[in-house]
Amino acid sequence: MTVRLDPAVEQALAARMRFCRDLGLTELYRRPVDAALLEKFAQTAQAESSRNIASVASVPASTERESPREAPAAPFPLHQESAIPPRKPIAAQPEIAAPVDPADRVAALRAIRDDIGDCTRCALHKGRNKIVFADGSPNARLLFVGEGPGADEDKQGLPFVGRAGQLLNNMIAAMGLKREEVYIANVVKCRPPGNRTPEPDEANTCSPFLFRQIDVVRPEVIVALGATAATYLLGQRQPLAGLRGRIHGFRNSKLIVTYHPAFLLRDPRQKKEAWADLQIAMRELGLKPPAKGGE
Repeated sequence: MTVRLDPAVEQALAARMRFCRDLGLTELYRRPVDAALLEKFAQTAQAESSRNIASVASVPASTERESPREAPAAPFPLHQESAIPPRKPIAAQPEIAAPVDPADRVAALRAIRDDIGDCTRCALHKGRNKIVFADGSPNARLLFVGEGPGADEDKQGLPFVGRAGQLLNNMIAAMGLKREEVYIANVVKCRPPGNRTPEPDEANTCSPFLFRQIDVVRPEVIVALGATAATYLLGQRQPLAGLRGRIHGFRNSKLIVTYHPAFLLRDPRQKKEAWADLQIAMRELGLKPPAKGGE
């Protein structure tokens, strides 16, 4: 019988799972329980308990100290465990495409969008409202990659337009840039139900279009926002702590990993760490933050 959790507990667990996901702890498993084995163990334990009670009742009292009785053998081998399902693989990235002339980049990106069409390649299409392709300049020097659209993005068809998008806009402004000067895209272009993490088959199906976009724009620096973006760009699952603070080579660009703006909204204490990551990107681009007061 399925037990329904208290709504407050359910929300707290969901928030904790999102927190773990943002830290890069994405592989959490619960070993399956064999109901028949569990029932056998309960019956054996009950029978053993009855025998022990009867044994104690029939043995006369003794003044001598008895040697401790050996523990009863377990009804099943303790060393046997249910196998953990193997991790689903991350698809190999396509080869880097030939450079596109800056004057032809708008048309090249439009061609990618036309190839996507009214996509039904994975299950995410069933619940989406709009495909969220990208936003920004096709000649951007800086490109941001997020995880996937949320509710606001699904309504408007543009990436990062909700609360996390407002924070990203502030981050871009702090770097001395405008939103229209950068390029913003996601690993998946349809909203996952309940804003859950995209499944590997969903991300593997959609990410080739992202790689094509990156090859067209050819930014000098790419910023991966969060664990999901870092995983599918770098092709490896690793906590953000092991990926942040350094530059990764990626498709002829320099890739920097930082926290997702949605995570920063949940834990503002990490904004200082995210700013340190963005400063690495700024150094690579030769940018300086705007003077305070607009001076």
